[in-house]
Amino acid sequence: MVSTQRRPSEHCLLAVFVLLLSGSSLAASPAARYLSVSLDRVISSKAQLNCYDPDTTIPASSGNRLAIHPACSGGSEKAWRQRDILVHDNARLSTVLQRSTSSVITPVSPAPASAPAEAPSATIPDRPGTYLDTLEFVVIVGFGTPAQSSAIIFDTGSDVSWIQCQPCTGHCYQQHDPLFDPSKSSTYSVVPCGTPACSVAGGKCNGTTCLYTVHYGDGSSTSGALSQETLTFTSSRTFSGFTFGCGTTNLGDFGEVDGLLGLGRGHFSLPSQTTSSFGGSFSYCLPSFNTTPGYLTIGSTPVTGKVQYTAMIKKPAYPSFYFVELVSINIGGYVLPVPPTVFTSTGTLLDSGTILTYIPMKAYTLLRDRFKFTMKGNKPAPAFDILDTCYDFSGQSAIFIPAVSLIFSDGGVFDLNFYGILIFPDDTQPAIGCLAFVGNPEGAPLSIIGNTQQRSTEVIYDVGAERIGFVPFSC
Repeated sequence: MVSTQRRPSEHCLLAVFVLLLSGSSLAASPAARYLSVSLDRVISSKAQLNCYDPDTTIPASSGNRLAIHPACSGGSEKAWRQRDILVHDNARLSTVLQRSTSSVITPVSPAPASAPAEAPSATIPDRPGTYLDTLEFVVIVGFGTPAQSSAIIFDTGSDVSWIQCQPCTGHCYQQHDPLFDPSKSSTYSVVPCGTPACSVAGGKCNGTTCLYTVHYGDGSSTSGALSQETLTFTSSRTFSGFTFGCGTTNLGDFGEVDGLLGLGRGHFSLPSQTTSSFGGSFSYCLPSFNTTPGYLTIGSTPVTGKVQYTAMIKKPAYPSFYFVELVSINIGGYVLPVPPTVFTSTGTLLDSGTILTYIPMKAYTLLRDRFKFTMKGNKPAPAFDILDTCYDFSGQSAIFIPAVSLIFSDGGVFDLNFYGILIFPDDTQPAIGCLAFVGNPEGAPLSIIGNTQQRSTEVIYDVGAERIGFVPFSC
């Protein structure tokens, strides 16, 4: 666990170092002004999580959680520096902007159906997708009857879920698992041409079969038959008639994942489709370390930690995305002296698919300068790509950084984890950490809170109540 304290005087530092060296950790405090973690913990966190072997899935006895036993290793693991963060995030921003105007499937979901009085939930592990050559996060679900396991990205900015399917009549990239075979499922069907669902997907058909196509900002795309199938979360939690894309022509760089699970706000997203069964809400916790899993929950579960809610904002120009109204940032007890309009004039997107957090340049400059001021005494390191504020912590027993909190217009506060403030981007130099924020150029269309800042926090999407909750230190 990350340890926290108010201000590091020599006496406090000595006490903290004793605790760190003895293997203890300090409890998180609501008034924390500094965060600390041992350098050994940082280095051990760079270890890669073993890959997932679908043959070793173990159903949990509780019935609503699925335990994954990572039994295999190898795969195409690559260091962060070998998969350019800037390239990834630029492509992501292109996708966001593209969907604001020209996506073929962007209609907002209709008003949610009434959720059951006590909606069930299903919780499955999520984990970094580095073992599948992607910088995004991955879950394992089953398609078909019997279920065929698929390792797929989950994405709050996408509506259409899809997987690669046999027969691959166009093109399929190399993926980790066998391609989904519809002929081996007793519950598979295609969406007929002329149905309302087909109209939402664009109305294109091949004979009597409805077709789908999704384009992404980096030029990649997926297309095939719009289909329906049973989706399996756990041994006792399934959803029948799930509409998804059975992709037979899939072009571009998707790493080795089997497909994508759409968690956006549109008609075909998983939350929209499962409202009547699971209540339409979902949450996730992205793990701080590559060595441990987090979780994705479909439906709502009791919150065990202290939750801070803020309003879920709708932006008509971006109907599939989740926005929040960020107005300021607190760093080490110092609130940046910028007017709220610096943030609200464009809006702030909360996104699972963007790596870093992008804020207006005026706010970033103040944040960076304050961060540098509090980090005096640490050894500066050269900039890493777009990360311009980096330090070499080699030889230190522990790393101290100022705490950072995001402040929203309705009083909600999102306290960031240590690893949501510092990112260690180069696996070949694991002691070099950089401030995980970037300044947007003048005229940028929006700010983005990326997945690095969300790590270790349960992020709750209460779609029915139109609010988003944050529960720090949840995984």
